[in-house]
Amino acid sequence: MKNQQKPGVELLSPAGSYETLKAVANAGADAVYAAGNKFGARAYANNFSQKELLEAIDFMHLQKKSFYLTVNTLLKREEVKQELFDYILPLYRQGLDGIIVQDIGVLDFLHRQFPQIALHASTQMNLTGPYGAKMMKELGCTRIVAARELSLAEIAQIHQQADIEIESFVHGALCFCYSGQCLFSSMLGGRSGNRGRCAQPCRLPYQKKGETSAFLLSPKDLCAIELLPELIKSGVCSFKIEGRMKQTAYAAGVTSIYRKYIDKYLENPKSDYQVAKEDMQTLIALGSRSGFTKGYYLQKNGPDMMTPKNGAHTRTKEPLPRLEQDVFFQKHKEKMKGILILSKGFPAELVLKCGKKEIQVSGGLVQQAQKRPLTKEETEARMKKTGDTPFVFEELEIRMEEDVFLPAGILNQLRREGTEKLKEALLSDTRRNTMVQMAKKEEKGTCSGAAIPSQSTQKENRPYLAALAEQVWQAECLLSYDGIDRIYVDCGAFGQSGEIRQLEQLVQQAHRCKKQLYYVFPAIFRNALNWYRQNIQALQQTGVDGFVVKNYETLHFLKEEKQKHIRILADSNLYAWSDHARNALLAAGADETTLPLEANLRELGNRGYSGGELLIYGYVPLMYSAQCLVNNSQGCKKKSSIMGIKDRYGKVFSVKNQCRFCYNIIYNSS
Repeated sequence: MKNQQKPGVELLSPAGSYETLKAVANAGADAVYAAGNKFGARAYANNFSQKELLEAIDFMHLQKKSFYLTVNTLLKREEVKQELFDYILPLYRQGLDGIIVQDIGVLDFLHRQFPQIALHASTQMNLTGPYGAKMMKELGCTRIVAARELSLAEIAQIHQQADIEIESFVHGALCFCYSGQCLFSSMLGGRSGNRGRCAQPCRLPYQKKGETSAFLLSPKDLCAIELLPELIKSGVCSFKIEGRMKQTAYAAGVTSIYRKYIDKYLENPKSDYQVAKEDMQTLIALGSRSGFTKGYYLQKNGPDMMTPKNGAHTRTKEPLPRLEQDVFFQKHKEKMKGILILSKGFPAELVLKCGKKEIQVSGGLVQQAQKRPLTKEETEARMKKTGDTPFVFEELEIRMEEDVFLPAGILNQLRREGTEKLKEALLSDTRRNTMVQMAKKEEKGTCSGAAIPSQSTQKENRPYLAALAEQVWQAECLLSYDGIDRIYVDCGAFGQSGEIRQLEQLVQQAHRCKKQLYYVFPAIFRNALNWYRQNIQALQQTGVDGFVVKNYETLHFLKEEKQKHIRILADSNLYAWSDHARNALLAAGADETTLPLEANLRELGNRGYSGGELLIYGYVPLMYSAQCLVNNSQGCKKKSSIMGIKDRYGKVFSVKNQCRFCYNIIYNSS
């Protein structure tokens, strides 16, 4: 049974609980996304039990709607090896429509073990352009959830250049940081956002030097309902509402309003599309952070996108009678047609039909009435008591002889058997019965099915020491230190006009000192793509020994564009929590990987150190953001600088604005 939403457009709503799922489905969602009791990015939501997940899949499929499971956290080796398969298998067989994934190792595992299921690359994968989208398609994804920082033009570019579905957030909370690139909660409080336990330190006040505290890292909530036509034209096929931690009334209320305006536009795309003032007021009343922003669809960043007073999500105290009616909580019923045949001396027969599915059940010998015969009226009333079933009679024809009798219990049993059999018939097209267990047995004892490139050329048999230089003079100083084997030079060390020449000179100096020199690509690639397209050949000709990449976009760009083999190191931003993730990165074009910053010694040992680089000293980047703290406070200076912000405990975090490629980096205080 396929989803029957409007052609080309899906309204995707959050379901933090089974109650919310039913409410948003009734409110007009075409699909829902939810988590089970494992591996979801909202570990503190009222997530579904395994039994509820199975029931929820059926509930949505009976309405010709879709159910997507979030497995959008980073998984440890033992979780992939011991838990993931058994967690997904019953849901896969039940007909789960898709899985939203962050971890590249999990993505590879699921694609190989469950090839029939749709895989969606989570916004946590920080996909910002066509190269990342094409990489995800090669890895088995049918859809990407675009980074929330993308403009309409960037989304259109992905749509034009990558043959893959695009899902975008249209309403709800915005992170300050590029999703998946935040270690703030993990490093400060031991609660990892990449493991679904973010403590939201960005919603707290911070203080700039000489100023009072303010909510510098807390964006307003997104509301893009006025941009729906432009999003559709840009190629977005799924409109996603954030809110698995929100109340049911919020999720259902927001869903109902977006349903109204999606339908309004699709029914007449040439009409004057406008959102009524009262509907905008209702959205605000349902909840926001100091009002709304249209997000990054029309602007790069700006102080008007930030909360001026309080980072908390608030709901007005005004009553919302229209949005909190029981209509959202009514049980959905599929209309069916039925024929009941009661003939003396023969079993009772019930034929039920819904859509193209028709079933027949029989049972209980119809008898000659000895005292009081059945009447059509009481028979009809009893048969129409469909109660907790997902059906209601649209038509019921009763063909019965006179003077017949059948016990009430037999009629009830006939009805129950019939509706259950009809339900199974309707769901039969969504069930899967494949030999996935065999695939698991074949993989037992291996790290991953991914094809791993030969690593015989790697000089990794001995430990080496590498150092990162963020300025050219730092790199020149490092040349004189005998203990350093590699020098990594950040792209921000160079002036744009003389970058190639400066890099070539550094490479020559490093080689004379018998050291390797690697060039570090920007952490966020979207604003750098055009320059690197024009200069990738010249970069290779400098003789550089390797490239350090920090995102999937750069990794796939180099796979497609570089013309000779230059070693690629996947930095810690490309998470490799498990050997599955490490091997998937190697298969995708990396030659080396970096061990995850959040993992402890035991977890690193389980994952395996082989071929992995470990960060041992420095100020760890906690956030990469499209928002610029300099621009938001002083206006854009078009010059990179470092400023400090202080938290409520007096700790100062350095903030570097990478002006050349327009992003901020917030570093740990220690």
